[in-house]
Amino acid sequence: MLDFIKSGGFFIWPLLLCSIIAMAIIIERFWALRRNRVAPRNLLSEILGMLREDRLTVEKIRNLQSEIGLGSIFAAGLLNSKHGRNVMKESVQEAASHAIHELEKFMNTLGTIAAIAPLLGLLGTVVGMIKVFSVLMSEGAGNTALLAGGISEALLTTAAGLGVAIPALIFHRFFSRRIDELVVTMEQQATKLVEVIHGDRDAKTGVKH
Repeated sequence: MLDFIKSGGFFIWPLLLCSIIAMAIIIERFWALRRNRVAPRNLLSEILGMLREDRLTVEKIRNLQSEIGLGSIFAAGLLNSKHGRNVMKESVQEAASHAIHELEKFMNTLGTIAAIAPLLGLLGTVVGMIKVFSVLMSEGAGNTALLAGGISEALLTTAAGLGVAIPALIFHRFFSRRIDELVVTMEQQATKLVEVIHGDRDAKTGVKH
């Protein structure tokens, strides 16, 4: 591995940095975008159950407010439910915007790495080939060691650039899809909560009136 880095020339170092950042983001996003953390399946039924039994205290709502995702959206709606449907809906939308922003955290960075890594690899390839032609011009084709070094640098940076970009692009698409699914789920659940509280939907059956 160390020989690979040494042989890759200058541009292997920014590619190595990109790979470390991308790996850290991928691990963090896997942890942060867990469905049971962002949008627990039974959260709405639990909230409605506590409302029916009059067990939903301000303290419990504040605990929901500190959560990421659906919990914070529900808390915003519940805290403003007494101010009318429109106010409750606006507070839910505002909390949802903040939750979506948190879900998309680091996604731009991952997408940027997926875009620039091949370009860095290509730049390293161009520099390596320039070295090869410089050797050919100054010393002819006899200095095979220098020629091999330039060609090796060119090929290694290309391989490294693609090796960083491909996983980054795959996981960027994967996480983008997961975020879209979570956003749809949160919107549906938040809409149901608003409709139940304001009498447009039955709390037990989930059927609209």
